[in-house]
Amino acid sequence: MSNPRRIGAIARASVFKTRIIPSFGVALLAAAMVLGGAPAQARRNQTEDAPLRYQRISAAQLQSMLQRKDFTLINVHIPYAGEIRGTDAFIPYNEAGVRVPGRLPDRRAKIVVYCQTGSMSAIAAEALARAGYTSVFDLAGGMVAWQQAGYPLTTRTEPGR
Repeated sequence: MSNPRRIGAIARASVFKTRIIPSFGVALLAAAMVLGGAPAQARRNQTEDAPLRYQRISAAQLQSMLQRKDFTLINVHIPYAGEIRGTDAFIPYNEAGVRVPGRLPDRRAKIVVYCQTGSMSAIAAEALARAGYTSVFDLAGGMVAWQQAGYPLTTRTEPGR
């Protein structure tokens, strides 16, 4: 014979599994979306679609700019791994937004940043743009791209920072 208490418990568990848990999951998803937890793909597209507030330049463009140097060239790579001739300053990429304004208070100053591969300088360029600089350039591909284009790097025994 079946135990009526056991059958009742099984029925209540079934209702919990089929009605309450799915409803909770839908409510949780809705709350996450309202609170800014949009799916990762949507966040990625927003970032990818956002316009750059600085300009990426190629090694050839930087070489051309160096012929008529009217900008400050900043190596933001840490640790020191060499430099492009004509570099004016060494400022770690994660300090650029704070240290550059002390050296270049004019927010219209033309600034070119670079690092070894372009990832650190992209962060620095964005920080400078957020700090209000309006003429910021980032060497795409960094020193690696510079050398691949056939341009030399120089090194110092004690880089000035």
